[in-house]
Amino acid sequence: MGTRRDLIRAGAAWGLLPALAPAQPLTTGERVLRYAFRTAETVMDPVRVNDLYSRTLTAHLFEGLYTYDHLARPVKFRPLTAAALPEVSDNHRTWTIRLRPGIYFADDPAFGGRRRELVAEDYVYSIKRYADPLLKSPNWGYVDSYQLLGLAAQRQRAQGGRPFDYDAPVEGLRALDRYTLQIRLSEPRPRFIEFLAVGDLLGAMAREVVEHYGERTPEHPVGTGPFVLQQWRRASRIVLARNPQYRERLYEAEPAADDAEGQALLARFKGRRLPMVDRVEISIVEESQPRWLAFLNGQHNFIEQVPADFVEQALPGGELAPYLAQQGVKAWRRLRSDASMVFFNLDDPVVGGYTPEQVALRRAIGLGLDVGREIRVVHRGQARVANAPIVPNTTSFDPSLQTEMGQYDPARARALLDLYGWTDRNGDGWRERPDGSPLTLVWNIEDNQRARQLSELWLRDLRALGLRVEFKTGKWPELLKAARAGAFQMWHVGNLAAAPDSQGALQRYDGNQVGGQNMARFRRPEFDAIYKRLSALPDGPERETLFREAVRLSVAWMPYKVRWHSLVTDLAHAPVHGYRRPLFWQDWWHMVDVEPEAPKT
Repeated sequence: MGTRRDLIRAGAAWGLLPALAPAQPLTTGERVLRYAFRTAETVMDPVRVNDLYSRTLTAHLFEGLYTYDHLARPVKFRPLTAAALPEVSDNHRTWTIRLRPGIYFADDPAFGGRRRELVAEDYVYSIKRYADPLLKSPNWGYVDSYQLLGLAAQRQRAQGGRPFDYDAPVEGLRALDRYTLQIRLSEPRPRFIEFLAVGDLLGAMAREVVEHYGERTPEHPVGTGPFVLQQWRRASRIVLARNPQYRERLYEAEPAADDAEGQALLARFKGRRLPMVDRVEISIVEESQPRWLAFLNGQHNFIEQVPADFVEQALPGGELAPYLAQQGVKAWRRLRSDASMVFFNLDDPVVGGYTPEQVALRRAIGLGLDVGREIRVVHRGQARVANAPIVPNTTSFDPSLQTEMGQYDPARARALLDLYGWTDRNGDGWRERPDGSPLTLVWNIEDNQRARQLSELWLRDLRALGLRVEFKTGKWPELLKAARAGAFQMWHVGNLAAAPDSQGALQRYDGNQVGGQNMARFRRPEFDAIYKRLSALPDGPERETLFREAVRLSVAWMPYKVRWHSLVTDLAHAPVHGYRRPLFWQDWWHMVDVEPEAPKT
């Protein structure tokens, strides 16, 4: 076996690990991370957020109780605002968390000029906000799935436009004293710490801020995180600056002993105060070419997920291109913990429902989509065909699994349609519905170049089945709002794991999360029973059997056609150091360093 130094050199030669430069001396210049989101943010309120890009922002502004070790693989939990790991009792039903004193919210006029310390009651209040019907949180179903004692009943009392009583005690959510939070659950939840570590959703908010700003609260994200919002031009530019009130927090990590990259990063940054950068500047650049050019010309010093059109330019043959290597560019590549899927509105009279003919239509569409061609043509090979909703890097992912979900079989698709009455009765080349009425599929789609490429392929695939389809274009926030309201027929969306347990991917099938994570509005009692059992069972063979049954049902009913898992390539210019793609969490900006820019004169 080679030495650690040999491993680092080998990784750098392949362009898949950063060649770690010697530490740079501190200067008076600013350290600025600049890159682009591919899609616009929607909102900066943890209770209302439901998209990756907004969650990335809230993860750096607000803080949960726990976080993930930035370098540990497999993952490890670390206290963040908590003083230690939780005290667990009553068969994983009672979780007691002690907060670290001396953590403060960022300064804000809502506090009347006083420093405001984070206390246990702030987490009580923040979790209660999910249950407030007036806020219409898309994450309520996810929170409710953990069954905090009395929280759903408190929500029920506020139905019908009645105000939510934030002062009323909730049995399962109490501040025992200033720094002690206790959460009690109605059933065992062995992996509840994963919920406590989703900082972008469980970030503490101060009640004074919400009451001060009211409906404008999402415009004033005030948390205890390492950054504060400095500038926000919606769907255009976002600037986060170092939080001047941030506590002393040092770079700590526990990479595996045989993790050469992780050990080198730890050696370089251990003990550095966080955050290491002064500012993060985010642009919204939806089209691939200008995003790529902005990185090449140095306007951005980092690019997350190189656009598929340019991957071969960046890593021809899987190795970093010489012209980039000469500039000191570093590359990272890995299979992402995600899944891209088409989903059907199960409440829609055309593609929804649970009768054999409706299920046959969805399964035929799934079999008729040539995902392999999509990966080759649109994604330039930067994805792997998916066979189940379970995503890579999570506990129950099986890379060898083969199901109908991953098959392309247009002949079988046409046979299914014929068998269940979706036939062309009038000879015009298009299939009608089983009752003889016209059939037109309506597929919502973003208004950008990549979506247009996809729509051309999907149009060709569905035409080959004799299915007429119309594409309805719109901006991401508009389409997301329509999906939550059930005002759509078909759409497509990505699913990114937020925790190491595979059950997170099954939220989209949980009947209690319709209108939130369950965008397909899928409701089946047998699936809900499995989801509930998965939550309570400890890890082991019985739980794995339930996962296999959940996958079988997801394929049989086909509320989602899971298409692929993405292979992502991230690049950084030489001034950026310390990057490592997180597996599940979104907060990493505070863990990277950027060489200081020359002071402006």
